[in-house]
Amino acid sequence: MTADAPLTRESFRRLQPISAPRPMPQVPDRVWTDQDWDRIRHGYRARDMDEKWSVFTEGDVLFVHRSWTGYGIYQASFAPVPGGGIHMVSAEVESDAQLYRSRGDEYDRLMLELVISAIVLGEPAADLRAGLVELTARASGNGDLCSSVVEHSALGLRSGS
Repeated sequence: MTADAPLTRESFRRLQPISAPRPMPQVPDRVWTDQDWDRIRHGYRARDMDEKWSVFTEGDVLFVHRSWTGYGIYQASFAPVPGGGIHMVSAEVESDAQLYRSRGDEYDRLMLELVISAIVLGEPAADLRAGLVELTARASGNGDLCSSVVEHSALGLRSGS
C-alpha cells in the first residue's frame, strides 16, 4: 500500500466490530463537501500512542475504532446531498459499557463529528471542542475542567492540534 492509498480494514490489526450496536438518535447535521468526503474516505491511522482513533470507510459507511484496542465504537452511513456534498443519514455506537462508556446521545453525536472534523479532516473545530468541554463539565459536575485535558482524554488531541 502506498502512502496515498486509502486505509482499509486490512490496514489495521485487531479490529473488532461493534459488539452491541445501539442506533444513535442524533447524528451530525453537517453537509460535508465532496472534497471533505474524499479525505474522509482516505481514513486516518493514529500516529502515536497518544492518539485514540482509527478511521476507514467501506463504500458509504464510516468505521471508527479505538486505536489501542481495535474496538469498534462508531459506524455511520452517508448519502449524497442533491446539489453536492454528503451527509450522515444514520449511525450506531457501541453500547457495551465494558468497551465504551457513552455519556449520552448528545455527547456521542458531538464526539463522532469531532473525530471526523478535528482528527480526520484536521479542522480547528473550535465550536465542537467547546461543546465537548461543556458536556464533559456538565456530566462531571465540575465547571473548572481544563479544555486541553478534556480534549486529550477524549480525542487524543494535544493543545493546538
